[in-house]
Amino acid sequence: MKLRNAYLLIAGLLLLGSCKNDDDAIGEVVPPRLLSEVTEEDDAEIIEFLQTHFYNADEFETPPEGFDYKIRFDTIAGENSTKQSIYDSPYLVTQTITVDSEDLGREDDNEIIDQTLYTLVVRQGIVEGKPTIGDFSILRYEGLLLDGTLFDASTNQPVRFNLSTVVQGFGNGMKNFQTGNGPIENGDGTVSYEGYGIGAIFMPAALAYFDSSPNSDVPTYSPLIFKVDAFAYEPDSDLDGDGIPSILEDLNGNGNLNDDNTDIDLESIFARSANHTDNDDDGDGILTIDEIELDADGNFVGFLDTDGDGTPDHLDNDL
Repeated sequence: MKLRNAYLLIAGLLLLGSCKNDDDAIGEVVPPRLLSEVTEEDDAEIIEFLQTHFYNADEFETPPEGFDYKIRFDTIAGENSTKQSIYDSPYLVTQTITVDSEDLGREDDNEIIDQTLYTLVVRQGIVEGKPTIGDFSILRYEGLLLDGTLFDASTNQPVRFNLSTVVQGFGNGMKNFQTGNGPIENGDGTVSYEGYGIGAIFMPAALAYFDSSPNSDVPTYSPLIFKVDAFAYEPDSDLDGDGIPSILEDLNGNGNLNDDNTDIDLESIFARSANHTDNDDDGDGILTIDEIELDADGNFVGFLDTDGDGTPDHLDNDL
């Protein structure tokens, strides 16, 4: 379950300035690489994988008896030389996500580089609606290197976590999946889902662990693959319980909730909280939930602007 705590672990590693690769000799430090350089290399590696590999599309189109609905990749060669590549699949979705090198702990690089995220939606879920980066998702996953090495996986049973607390590529990739029906009690203490979304997310290092992986099995600057089963999600999730759905705290709208922090100047470098994890977003001593409009049932209705200065009360500490 290393994926779940990736952002917290990465933040700590970035503060310590760690650049060591477990594969390197003891005492040897890997020199920092430019975001632009890593981006170009990773995208080329991902595209090469997508162009030279196929997945078991035939089994998904006409499921054989006993099919487990698992994605399997193989190389286009020999008897598989006529297979359609993943790159040419009509079910491959691309997204462009902008990454600032400062958010990766590289304040001296001053690079802002577009990243391409690739998501293969092998089967779309039967329930309408898709999760946002701020929602809790119930799913199953496997994490792989491009060479097929498995470095992380959930158990066979569903796991639940907020999509803003995992690596950015994973959370944004999950936004492409509708989910299924469930949970269905199996009678043995386990649950299952029906008609859920199935796919894989291919992400460059800048949308994953970059140079600070919490997993010793993931080399520095590695592009990654996550196979996913999208079981369910919880719409309008409120991670910090401040009354505002977390997705509405993505102030710059870039699909990354962790770089929106209104009161960062008031917080210690060791105790910084982005707005979606902070119950007092402006640091004025008044809880956010007391500075927004709620209905009689405590549900979010809208923002207040008491002094009419254009800044909502919960982001305005000079009322």
